[in-house]
Amino acid sequence: MIRGENLTFRAGGRALVDDVTVEVEAGKFVAILGPNGAGKSTLLKMLCGQLRPHDGTITFDGKALSDWNPMELARQRAVLPQSTTVPFNFTAYEIVLLGRSPHGDASKCHDMAMEAMKWTECDHLADRIVNTLSGGEMQRVNLARVLLQIGLEPGTFRRLLILDEPISSLDPAHQHGALRVARRVAHEGAGVLVVLHDLNLAAQYADHIILMQSGKIVAQGTPEDVFQPQLVRDVFSIDVAIVRHPQTGTPAMLVTP
Repeated sequence: MIRGENLTFRAGGRALVDDVTVEVEAGKFVAILGPNGAGKSTLLKMLCGQLRPHDGTITFDGKALSDWNPMELARQRAVLPQSTTVPFNFTAYEIVLLGRSPHGDASKCHDMAMEAMKWTECDHLADRIVNTLSGGEMQRVNLARVLLQIGLEPGTFRRLLILDEPISSLDPAHQHGALRVARRVAHEGAGVLVVLHDLNLAAQYADHIILMQSGKIVAQGTPEDVFQPQLVRDVFSIDVAIVRHPQTGTPAMLVTP
């Protein structure tokens, strides 16, 4: 769906992202992990078109990202940044409906908007003014908005969902809920690219892991391939023991003293 090849972005005399190639296929959940300053968000901003790479190329659905009409691109790809601000007294429901702005059919999408809010467990907040919501509640409302933007029809889209730390303000139950939604969207045929910090959640939900350090990709592959004790120590400066989750069989990392 989207491919960035040999991407480099420089700032302050150094490369924040250095010769990185990344690809997200339709139907796959890809998670990017790495310590603070690894270049994760900079890479996402390039893939979204917010930053122009100094070197490298980006294509979306086979066409150069820069050649896409912005409105048409917004119908095919939704982006959830780390944080959003709302300067007006919109209700949560009105914020979710904004996801249909590129399509011009918000007036016809009441049922789909409420369904998206049910997916993210925020339908009970529909009539609340968003400036009265907690950070976690607002994060779930915005996740519903981007879901509505790409649509909820199963198996009908070659679309892309990009999420930058979408669970940072969520409690554990809603973290799992949000990632289950992301995995569901991938299983329905969309490409999903997510920046995460929690290694165990990434191992449990993602199909493909990209591990970054100092602006470079140091490893990528399945969770089983990437989450190895020495590699985790080299990248995150922590010692872990790796066991198998008793229900899913995915790697589970236990930090050791």
